[in-house]
Amino acid sequence: MINRRPVARTKAKSKRWEPPRAFWMGLPLAAMALGLATMAFGETVIKSHGVSNFDALKYGSDMAHLDYVNPDAPKGGEFSQWSQATFDSFNLYTRKGVPAPLTGLMYESILTSAADDFYGAYCYICETLEYPESRDWVIFNLRPEVTFSDGSPMTAEDVKFSFDLVLEQGISEYRSVVESFVESVEVLGPHQIRYNFTDTAPFKDRLTFAGGTTIWSKTWFEETGARLDESTTDPFMGTGPYVVDKVDIGRQLIYKRNPNYWGADLPWNIGQNNFDSIRVEVFGDSQAAFEAFKAGEYTFRNENSSKTWGTGYDFPALTDGKVLRAELKDGTIGSAQAFVFNLDREVWNDPKVRAAVRLMFNFEWSNETLFFGLYERVNSFWENSPLEATGVPTEAEKALLQPLVDKGLLNASVLTEEAIMAPTSGKRVLDRKNLRAASALLDEAGWAVGEDGIRRKDGVELKADILSFSPAFDRIINPYVENLKRLGIAAKLDRVDVSQYVDRRRKGDFDMTTHSFGMGFEPGFGLRQWYSHETADDSSRNLMRLRNEAYDELINHVVAASTLDELETAVHALDRALRAEGFWVPQWFKDKHTVAYWDMYRHPEPLPPLALGELSFWWYDAEAHQRLLDAGALKR
Repeated sequence: MINRRPVARTKAKSKRWEPPRAFWMGLPLAAMALGLATMAFGETVIKSHGVSNFDALKYGSDMAHLDYVNPDAPKGGEFSQWSQATFDSFNLYTRKGVPAPLTGLMYESILTSAADDFYGAYCYICETLEYPESRDWVIFNLRPEVTFSDGSPMTAEDVKFSFDLVLEQGISEYRSVVESFVESVEVLGPHQIRYNFTDTAPFKDRLTFAGGTTIWSKTWFEETGARLDESTTDPFMGTGPYVVDKVDIGRQLIYKRNPNYWGADLPWNIGQNNFDSIRVEVFGDSQAAFEAFKAGEYTFRNENSSKTWGTGYDFPALTDGKVLRAELKDGTIGSAQAFVFNLDREVWNDPKVRAAVRLMFNFEWSNETLFFGLYERVNSFWENSPLEATGVPTEAEKALLQPLVDKGLLNASVLTEEAIMAPTSGKRVLDRKNLRAASALLDEAGWAVGEDGIRRKDGVELKADILSFSPAFDRIINPYVENLKRLGIAAKLDRVDVSQYVDRRRKGDFDMTTHSFGMGFEPGFGLRQWYSHETADDSSRNLMRLRNEAYDELINHVVAASTLDELETAVHALDRALRAEGFWVPQWFKDKHTVAYWDMYRHPEPLPPLALGELSFWWYDAEAHQRLLDAGALKR
């Protein structure tokens, strides 16, 4: 599906970001900046280069290039980065195997989005789209010049084949969504395809859902016999700007820019896809990876370790200016990272037990001692955006929540109490006030402390194994484990290799694990993969196995929202209810990209709010690279 861009945000303590006044005028759903509109069967048919649910499209059909790119950016050079996750497959669409990083470089979809347009979706593989006001169907008029990486033409048959392949062999959680959205797909001509939607398909999401179809070569699949539900070391053939050049499974992967890429001169790509090659080095250990960066074995690092960011960047190459270090503004919604409970395990069904465990994570101490003050606390699934629930519910929110309380699906407190905030702690790693509160909760829940200091109920120990794969996370989890032990919980860090980690999360073989809830500015049907009871048995997103039908009903309100006011109200209600459920231990987020790179890359100023864009609109400075080579700082 097309990536719906999230909202820009400001720091937690500053005034929240407000969209332009026109966003909130309650405009009816319509595509703006439209082309020709005709009549068919008594209904207006809209023909356009894009669509937006809530505001005018930022870019017209005659745009020369995106506003935030450098249209004169030179082509050339290599971009290199690291990955900790080993891989054994190029198939991102199956549960089998661990997929290689950056496979998205090889594939494209019918529609795309811009990193400075919060609501727009634009024709990319298509030239125009046509649809009635009812959005019962959409026709995409495809670009005849589109080709696959081998130079063979892409046609509407390939689009339909790709869609049908997902229906036949795709992951079940996504396949069920597809089936509920699309009634049929028709090839109307070599470069024209029509999607007919079901009556139950969410109105706002119909066009972007169909336009999000990833396109593969029908001929390639037929000739190779590859399957979408099987692991493969051969990448699927797509239309994207890069192809695999060299691969050493689990160790190194190099993509190269396709010199015959069909879309090189497309206005959307001016100033983009600037590197000749993109190399990924795989390391099993983050510290070894950092040492390799310092030695110039790869040249770009999006730093995800606050410890390394706070203490590690004092090596000679940085001091001499050969390596640049920057904090660049990130305008996306704060990723709601958290420990989540596996609700399929009986012990975590008790909200008092979950609340007690939540009290023992000391963010304040962690941020000061471990993170060098780099992070803010996560409280909401839509952190630091207009969609974040605050204070007590409004009357409009209560109207959505009251029926669910009446059915016994939600606790009545959600109607009167302020939106749940993460607990706060003192400066010592063990906050004794929180320890006493957590102890009281477990006592009330019937978990008594034995002579050995371990809590038991009906002869069963209270255990909490925290599943992880990264050694860099040990320093964060271990103090939490010690706090849980002080509470009487037999807690431990359960660190495994990446393959086991991926497999056990999929199977639900864990007590707690870290999860990131990446919510969007225009949430819709995709919320079902995160929070619906229907996805609890087999979901890569509903890891907590949430099975409360209240959230399905709240998601329906989000999906049905026809104005921004309605959307905000529905998301507030959903956010409020999810936070009250307490299936998580909120961790942290940061509103900046912390990056370091050898002084051979450049980027536009300013960056757009919704993307760092290092692989798309940064570029290579050949003269600067040559200076590094001449100085002996990098190998030739």
